[in-house]
Amino acid sequence: MSKEQQINSGMAHNMLSAGTKIVGTITTNSDIRIDCEIEGDIVSKGKVVVGTLGVIKGTVDCLNAEVMGNITGQIKVKELLSVKATAKITGDIITKILAIEPKALFNGTCKMGETADAQQPAVKK
Repeated sequence: MSKEQQINSGMAHNMLSAGTKIVGTITTNSDIRIDCEIEGDIVSKGKVVVGTLGVIKGTVDCLNAEVMGNITGQIKVKELLSVKATAKITGDIITKILAIEPKALFNGTCKMGETADAQQPAVKK
């Protein structure tokens, strides 16, 4: 891999803007920001950011996540899940570390720490 490819691969980000609706599964090796409506699953080896306009109906599976919008479904985060004051989550959370701001809405179950690690499927190489 050339030096330019190495630099560019480290800066790869995906962004789905407001006014977009996606039905299906999104899989990415990099970070992704969602400010649109998605009916389906999101699988990311990086960070998933759900903006205030983001609406997800499905499963989110990622390394880290920051939620400011709405998620209905299961959220599986291998490291840190940060739930901001504008967020509304209905469903189950499995994460190693959870940070929830005051006024955020969460209705569901939560598994954290070592219990959460056991729930994560093994990563295929």
